[in-house]
Amino acid sequence: MPNVKVLESKKVIVDALAEKLQNSTAAVFVDYKGITVAQDTELRNQFRAAGVEYTVVKNTLTRFAANKIGYNQFDELLNGTTSLAVTTGDPIAPARIVCEFAKKNANVLKLKGGLVEGSVLSAEELNGFGALPSKDALVAQVLGTFLAPISSLAFCLAQIVEKNGGGPVAEEEAPAEA
Repeated sequence: MPNVKVLESKKVIVDALAEKLQNSTAAVFVDYKGITVAQDTELRNQFRAAGVEYTVVKNTLTRFAANKIGYNQFDELLNGTTSLAVTTGDPIAPARIVCEFAKKNANVLKLKGGLVEGSVLSAEELNGFGALPSKDALVAQVLGTFLAPISSLAFCLAQIVEKNGGGPVAEEEAPAEA
């Protein structure tokens, strides 16, 4: 029979993992077999820069934590070498970083599956996130799309004014208001 202290420490770990999984916007399980120390350091730096927490996890304790919060779909994924990337920020960041890193470093990382905003996703579905830009880049693209017509109108009006011999009116030349 295991020591009572050991069991209590494992319960604390399971509770912490369950809370981390439940409060995250995304949690991704990664198979990291064959990664070098230099590659692991580079990967951890990328995760840290994106606000993603990355840790190696014990499969059994993680399985207990996932089952505790109602995610028993991970039972078959949690074997072999497993690490966990968790974020409360950009929900596609963990999967995107793993996919980009796997492209640069062949046969080092592989997505096993995960959670994104409460939905369980397979490795194939998470790999689709690898092609998406970050949330900030998507917002910038949408804003750029909104601003394009206004910018075009302003440019056309400026061209018409210049063509008709007018120019921009300087503040000194502007007629005084009565």
